Amino acid sequence: MEPQTGEVSLLLVEDREISRYNRRYRQRSGPTNVLAFSLREGPFGEMNRGLWGDIVVSTETAAREAQEAGLSLNERLAALIAHGWLHLQGYDHERSPAEARIMELRTGEIVERMGREQRRNISMTKARLAVNVDHVATLRQARRGSEPDPVLAAGFAELAGAEGIIVHLREDRRHIQDRDLRLLRETVQTRLNLEMGAAEEIIRIALKVKPDFVTLVPEKRQELTTEGGLEIVKQQKNLARIISRFHKARIDVSLFIDAEPAQIQASRDVGADIVELHTGHYANARNEKEAVKRFERIREGAEQAAGLGLKVSAGHGLNYVNIKRFAGMEEIEEYSIGHSIMARAIYVGLDQAVREMIGLIGQL
Repeated sequence: MEPQTGEVSLLLVEDREISRYNRRYRQRSGPTNVLAFSLREGPFGEMNRGLWGDIVVSTETAAREAQEAGLSLNERLAALIAHGWLHLQGYDHERSPAEARIMELRTGEIVERMGREQRRNISMTKARLAVNVDHVATLRQARRGSEPDPVLAAGFAELAGAEGIIVHLREDRRHIQDRDLRLLRETVQTRLNLEMGAAEEIIRIALKVKPDFVTLVPEKRQELTTEGGLEIVKQQKNLARIISRFHKARIDVSLFIDAEPAQIQASRDVGADIVELHTGHYANARNEKEAVKRFERIREGAEQAAGLGLKVSAGHGLNYVNIKRFAGMEEIEEYSIGHSIMARAIYVGLDQAVREMIGLIGQL
């Protein structure tokens, strides 16, 4: 009996609710694990060719059965859904032991297929967008007022689909303030990435606030924005000690570096979890030949870092045009973008600006 294309509804309930269905439709008391209601049976079955029916699963019973069998809840739920789906296809284990055995075998096949599809989908997952809201704070600090608020902007960015928020707490507090960081830690629903220099004052603040991870960057008082990658090779002992402090607090560490082989290897050696490859030199290339050369260095760096077991992100100077060159670079898990999104938001609004960038990243 081959399955056909169709639609099914899935309802997850507690034991009390499935007991009510069990009593009403099967005249049996107490809960069961799964029930299936076909829409292809009875006098109106011909009218529902595109609809298989309904599957009702008790999550409470599934959890008990998973624990007894030494399975995860997801594994047990997958088996029950597959079991219910087979009932909608006309199988019935109560008709005979032989059919019960067939259903058992088919259930295993379906669960395995579901697992393969899930693994395939995970491997094809597109990179994430993390939005830097520093420039919102820069505008606010221009008049030392209260608006625009980077905390509110972060919320809008997340609602638009951003999967991370980035802020850089500088020693001179030129944009992001301590208050911003505290409120963001309380309100960010995705992942909060604190960019920071290796100053002891900022390290202590980070250890207290506990962002999801920190990104160590070079910091110069006179620069307008971060101009290059962190020098890892020449300060491995110090960085290793700093990273160890964060790891003891269960905070992952990313290092913002140029895509140079020695820096990437040193990042792994000092214990970093992530490297963010500096894309500013590529973004600022004066001509196409230079852009291609600098992009190739980033591509090779991403491959090297991933091969060393490091997670890879990229950022600085990326915009709605130059990001398109990153198509096919599966090693990069996250793009950190701020300035171009905020500039675009002036014209179209923050929600649309974020959604447009997410759309571009989704096509890479």
